[in-house]
Amino acid sequence: MGEVINVTEKKTFIKWFLEHYSLQNREAEWLLQYLASNDAVLEKVHFIDNFRNLPKTILMSTKCVQMTPFKFYKNKRVTSDVEKAFLDIHNNSDEDIYIGLFFKDRNTSPEYASVLEQNPLDDPREVTDALISLEAEMMLDYSIREYQREHVMKAIDQALDNRDQGRFRNLVDELRKIEELG
Repeated sequence: MGEVINVTEKKTFIKWFLEHYSLQNREAEWLLQYLASNDAVLEKVHFIDNFRNLPKTILMSTKCVQMTPFKFYKNKRVTSDVEKAFLDIHNNSDEDIYIGLFFKDRNTSPEYASVLEQNPLDDPREVTDALISLEAEMMLDYSIREYQREHVMKAIDQALDNRDQGRFRNLVDELRKIEELG
């Protein structure tokens, strides 16, 4: 994922896919065949897993899964009419088309993985920022626990020096709770 997939690879995948799977919507199969037969349009086709926030998306499902058979999304409009999708693709051949296919074993299919691309609107910095934030939070939690542990250890020493058994027991229980969290 992340690299540009060429037209030949996309054609090979579509041919393989149509030989091995039957789409729930027969017209959707014809649409895939049309895409495979038109290099200029196929150049604009991108197979994706995450179709969030994309301007033009087609979702298709095979007979072996329980998903909606066909959906075409364009600029927040949705239709299940394959003909409308075809006309839009035919009339706007310069626009990128993002296709999500739902079929049995898609997560383990090397054929599908070979044409899968990243959603261009996914920002890798968001993932990195989230990881940094999580790491900082974990470090802060660790620091707070260590501070609490040190504080309780000093209090235990003081309780022992004062021979205060009740306070000693309470502080040992508190220390156990702190260490259980760590």
